[in-house]
Amino acid sequence: MSTASPAEKSALNGIRTAIGVGGVLAVIVGILILVWPGRTAMVVTAIIAIYAIAAGLVYAGLGIFSKEKGGWARLGHIALGILFIIAGVVALFNLGQTTAWLAVFVGILVGILWIVEGIVALSTLGDAASKGWSIFFAIISILAGIVLLFSPLYIAFLWWLLGIALVVLGIINIVRAFTFGKKDL
Repeated sequence: MSTASPAEKSALNGIRTAIGVGGVLAVIVGILILVWPGRTAMVVTAIIAIYAIAAGLVYAGLGIFSKEKGGWARLGHIALGILFIIAGVVALFNLGQTTAWLAVFVGILVGILWIVEGIVALSTLGDAASKGWSIFFAIISILAGIVLLFSPLYIAFLWWLLGIALVVLGIINIVRAFTFGKKDL
């Protein structure tokens, strides 16, 4: 007999779906990184640069065409828009160097996020039907984050490690999605 209310079942299904979709996306991106590491990094960098240009145009447009905002707010939007546009254009014209800088930045950010994600997975052990998978995920996530942050050669291995970790963590999250909250349903 089910002890969970329809709202609780819906919330659990939403969480399981989010974990599963995140896992599938992680596996896909991980495979792309492993198969085409250089191209994938440059494509990601180009997408971010194009986004910066588009955001800059929006900010500048808000500053120029917004009649409700005061002078300083309009000036701030225009200045921010110009900075975004310049950053995007510089990134596109220096794609190799921007990609290398982005690799360092992403390496630090992802290392921290993996450590936090592992800690969060440990904090959800009470909701996990399969505590073993959650503990395994947490350990792999925390170790991957530590290696990424503290390995002196992490820049050289960033995409390789990121690709492998995304595939492994993605597969584990897909498994977790099928088991998360099952004991309550």
